Amino acid sequence: MMSEQHIIDGCIRHNRKAQQALWKQYSGYLLGVCMRYATDRPEAEDMLQEAFLKIYFNVSEYSGTGSFRGWLRKVTVNTAITYYHRNLRYRHQVDIDEYISIETGTAGFEEDFCNAEDLCRVLAELSPGYRMVFNLYTIEGYKHHEIAEMLGIDVNTSKSQYSRARAILRKKLEGLARMRGKFT
Repeated sequence: MMSEQHIIDGCIRHNRKAQQALWKQYSGYLLGVCMRYATDRPEAEDMLQEAFLKIYFNVSEYSGTGSFRGWLRKVTVNTAITYYHRNLRYRHQVDIDEYISIETGTAGFEEDFCNAEDLCRVLAELSPGYRMVFNLYTIEGYKHHEIAEMLGIDVNTSKSQYSRARAILRKKLEGLARMRGKFT
């Protein structure tokens, strides 16, 4: 098994074995990142392929500060955003002032409320705009002003879409839990 530094150095030199080692070591993790932004697995695989092309051609830009895994994730998230913009068929933009939250007000879910598979399936059912904002805010840790800039939307739209995504997720997950008798 190649060390991370050997993989990086080899990829900079466009060495096929290093590129294969990079794929083997990180493709599963990065596919998981893509799945959070995609509507289905084939779309996630397309995003992953594009991300790896960007990684292979731009690996020399990795400065060595911070984790390489974090850099790979950032390239992949940015690729997913680009993919989203390129394939955008429609946008849901609602001003935050026009939105009234329908959340239940509870602080969180019970520990056994849902599993990761349920959450991934329900996330995939969100509209692309809601899913993108939810992932960027909740999972990637971006602020609403950063999300607005990245997606070319208003800050209030980002907040609105995040709030609606949470409400939809909560409602769908509560419905699943009720069906399984885990939520009263």
